Amino acid sequence: MIAARALAGLAVLLCALAPLAVGAHAQPIPKPQVLIVTTGGTIASRKAGPMTEGGTLVGAIPELAKYANVQVEEFTRVASSQMTPDHWVRLAKRINAGFKADAGLAAIVVTHGTDTMEETAFFLNLTVHDARPVVVVGAMRSSDEISADGPANLLNGVRVAVSHGAVGQGVLVVLNEDIGDARDVWKTDNRRVNTFRSPELGFLGFADPDTVMFYRTVTRPHTTSTEFDVATIDTLPPVDMLTDYAGFDSTLMRAALARKPRGIVLTSFAGGRLSAGGRAALRIAAQAGVPVVVASRVPGGRIVGNPLGDLPGVLARDLPPHKARVLLMLALTRSTELRGIQRIFDTY
Repeated sequence: MIAARALAGLAVLLCALAPLAVGAHAQPIPKPQVLIVTTGGTIASRKAGPMTEGGTLVGAIPELAKYANVQVEEFTRVASSQMTPDHWVRLAKRINAGFKADAGLAAIVVTHGTDTMEETAFFLNLTVHDARPVVVVGAMRSSDEISADGPANLLNGVRVAVSHGAVGQGVLVVLNEDIGDARDVWKTDNRRVNTFRSPELGFLGFADPDTVMFYRTVTRPHTTSTEFDVATIDTLPPVDMLTDYAGFDSTLMRAALARKPRGIVLTSFAGGRLSAGGRAALRIAAQAGVPVVVASRVPGGRIVGNPLGDLPGVLARDLPPHKARVLLMLALTRSTELRGIQRIFDTY
């Protein structure tokens, strides 16, 4: 009886001391380190005035501190319609340098305008050489509009960036709680906040209010598995774009070639089919030694087979014209042969 009482007393004592022991040894879980690189765009704009500074943009979202320790760096402050390939090269270099310099950096989030977000994200997807997440976010409504979507998009971008499922997925685009991969997202509406879609393959996942959920993974080569290196270049080979249409005149190709491009993207009809003028344009470019990539103007489906026949050209397959231009610029740093360029388009 006495022994039983003693054991009961010991149990009570241990229960009383347990919280003290836990409190003495428990350490707060450190929050991940995230670098936010701002470039301008609608997410940093105001109808009533000029764009805000990067620090001001981030400082207006105190909820970010719940998910990460955030550093902010203003890379540039321009509308994304004013982005250039030189911006892409410098941004890729900055991101690579940031990851290399800080092993404790968990992720990088880039704020960007939506006009050229697809191109910038796809370029980074091919040139950032780190498995840590890079997330690109933007907004369709300026910061002083009713129901501005920028704050929520930036917050969700950080949440996605620090999630386990984002590691090794390449560059991601996060808007409207949707998670898209850089290769497949399209801007599909001039105004609506759900403008970015992945019409062919669907989103990778969603930034739901309670958690970040991924449902599929990226299989095309990206980031750490690409062959492209921008470390030793400051500019990209110039690539122009032409569009085929009913009654297309191949003399437009001669005018384009006068600009001395290293390559040309020709937007075709569905499935890579070309008008008589478009077919003649391919031969003219080949005579000038300039490779031409043919990309379909139709959003859905890939170019199958070989609609060009014996014409000298490269097929973009399922890449839209503006992303085909990005890949052709990078491809030309590796090869100028049609066969070599086609291999790259079939790979990426």
